[in-house]
Amino acid sequence: MQTIRIRTSSKDRGSERDLSPLLAGAATAVGGFGALLALTGADSPLRGPFTLFFLLAAPAVALAVALRGLEPLARVLTALAGSVVVNMLVAQGMLATHRWSYRGGVVAVTTISALLLLLLWVRRRRGRTTTGRTP
Repeated sequence: MQTIRIRTSSKDRGSERDLSPLLAGAATAVGGFGALLALTGADSPLRGPFTLFFLLAAPAVALAVALRGLEPLARVLTALAGSVVVNMLVAQGMLATHRWSYRGGVVAVTTISALLLLLLWVRRRRGRTTTGRTP
C-alpha cells in the first residue's frame, strides 16, 4: 500500500509561525501585568485572573524549557502539572512557616521560575564547545 502525502503550501505554514510570537508576547504581557497588579496591591477586577495566569504560566514556561525532549502535548501537560505542584509547595511552605501573603507567594513563584530558567541557561552554556557545535 502506498502512502500519498499532501503537501501544504509554505504560505499556509508561515501564517501559523507568525502567530506564535504574537501569542507568546501577549501571554508575557498578561502575566507580567498580573504580577505587577498583585505586587502593587492595585484594586482592579483584572488582578485576580491575571495574577492566576501568571502563577500558572511562569513555572509552566520554566518547566517546559527543561522538558525540551518531550512531544508538544506531553510537554504542555507535564509543565502545567508541575506548575500546580510548584504553587502548592510554595503555599504549603508559606503556611507552615506562618508567613502567608499573596505578594510573598508571587515573589516566591517568580524567584523559583527565574532560578530554574537561569540554571537551564547556565547548563546549556557549559555544554557548548568553543565553536558552538557538538562533536
